[in-house]
Amino acid sequence: MEFTPSKLNTFLFFKLPSAYWSGVRVKQVTTTKCVATVKHKWFNQNPFKSMYFAVQAMAAELTTGVLVMYHIKKSGKKISMLVANNKSNFSKKATGRITFTCNDGDKLEVIIQKAITTGEGQTFWLTSVGVDEKGDQVSLMEFEWSIKTK
Repeated sequence: MEFTPSKLNTFLFFKLPSAYWSGVRVKQVTTTKCVATVKHKWFNQNPFKSMYFAVQAMAAELTTGVLVMYHIKKSGKKISMLVANNKSNFSKKATGRITFTCNDGDKLEVIIQKAITTGEGQTFWLTSVGVDEKGDQVSLMEFEWSIKTK
């Protein structure tokens, strides 16, 4: 699979339909950064007139997971990946369009190479920050990923 926003959004439709129908969309992918957005709507709301935390988590996790998938594919090796843990902090109601960004791609090449070289599983944390249309942070989510060569 190519790592373009269009291809990744098609992937969402078929492999992560709950994220797709909630409105999560990849907007940008580079070797170091992934950006996804989701707009607060009736379908993804909570009873408090803001975006349900799980929808925010889907968008945030996607930005980290896309970077892991990208670097695994770039390595040319078969490597499994799994979220082992996560931490979240919600600092403001999420309304309007929320943009999630993970800028941690620069550390993945070294981690994946270590997994390939040693044959041992590796765990690492990646962070995604969600901001609203005004640029105010609404959430910060960290995901601990576990990878292992097959």
